[in-house]
Amino acid sequence: MTQAKTERHVILASAFLLILFVGLTLFVSSIVRAAPSPDGAASTAAFRAKCAMCHGPDGSGSEVGKSMNVPDLRSLAVQKLPDAQLAQIISDGKGGMPPFKSSLSEEQIHSLVVYIRSLHQKK
Repeated sequence: MTQAKTERHVILASAFLLILFVGLTLFVSSIVRAAPSPDGAASTAAFRAKCAMCHGPDGSGSEVGKSMNVPDLRSLAVQKLPDAQLAQIISDGKGGMPPFKSSLSEEQIHSLVVYIRSLHQKK
């Protein structure tokens, strides 16, 4: 009988640990999904400070930008560009657009690429 009790305790302890593990995993994943992205506010602020003057607050182009023929960042033509190419354009500039590699970090440039991708959904 002692062996049967030991086996039952091992099974119960294993089941308890499994339930605890699954519960913690679900709890952590729900926190991660619910937490707002810390980069979201920063990338929005960076876009407003560096890009909105020409590209407009929604990426469609401001009056100044439209007079310089800046592309609509929400357009399919811009959205289909690879991330690396968008990052390079932000970093090195293009046409009348100035380079931002000296005023933005690589992480900020990447955040702007992600932000530009999100503009397509707001069109």
